[in-house]
Amino acid sequence: MNTGDEMSVAALHMEPPVIRRVDVAAPATAVDIVARPEDIKIATDHVSISYGTRVAVRDVSLNVQDRSILALIGPSGSGKSTFLRCFNRMNDLIPGATVRGAVTLDGENVTDPDVSVVELRRRVGMVFQRPNPFPMSIFENVAYGPRRRGLNDKRALDELVETSLKRAALWDEVKDDLRRKSGLALSGGQQQRLCIARVLATDPEVILMDEPASALDPVSTLRIEELMRELREAYTIVIVTHNMQQAARVSDVTAFFTMAEDRAGYLVEVGPTGRIFTRPNERLTEDYISGRFG
Repeated sequence: MNTGDEMSVAALHMEPPVIRRVDVAAPATAVDIVARPEDIKIATDHVSISYGTRVAVRDVSLNVQDRSILALIGPSGSGKSTFLRCFNRMNDLIPGATVRGAVTLDGENVTDPDVSVVELRRRVGMVFQRPNPFPMSIFENVAYGPRRRGLNDKRALDELVETSLKRAALWDEVKDDLRRKSGLALSGGQQQRLCIARVLATDPEVILMDEPASALDPVSTLRIEELMRELREAYTIVIVTHNMQQAARVSDVTAFFTMAEDRAGYLVEVGPTGRIFTRPNERLTEDYISGRFG
């Protein structure tokens, strides 16, 4: 089982319109993202993340607007996935990981020791790079989280599983095999949508996606992208992707990360996706998007 799979399973078992701006620590630049304070779902304030003595992410401050898609792009090793995991404290599962700075969800600092990590991960669900359905039926995969939270009413579970699979655009493909077919027997694209349905069944507010289509074929990738655009109407989504075309197609806002000389990842620039891909403020951003490095 890979690290992402281990963390995903372990997490289930642990207890006036104004000028748009994003507050970003130097050297990042961002002056053109529109959001009223009450529209900010997630905010980070000078967040740095270390593994032991090695700094993986340094001094990142940005806001994520409610019901939008933020894409995190940048070369491998620039801290995108590490930063993504700070939103629901998945870094807590990594020995030696330390997070400094504030991460707030609806204004509440989620790094506070009094915060319930289990409840946080219900509110901020995660979809990993490789689909990781449990070795059980399609129905039980989706019902797993609600059952652990105490929902055992058959009718309510049936309705929740159906609703979640419909929201994940999978219901029509699996409705006749819900209890007979293992989630592991589905195709790769179906498995990833099953994992999304599993997250949706816990009634999240935010969905984190760490390269959710990197292991899928082009047809399945486009279906996941369509699904993300549909889900944006009800959820806040943050996605890590190495696919520039994907970031351009699905996201409202794009944040570009790269590495300093000491290999620490940092935020170079964040802004509306259309501008980032056509008129970036920073030469580093332009070089990466145009393929000059990365």
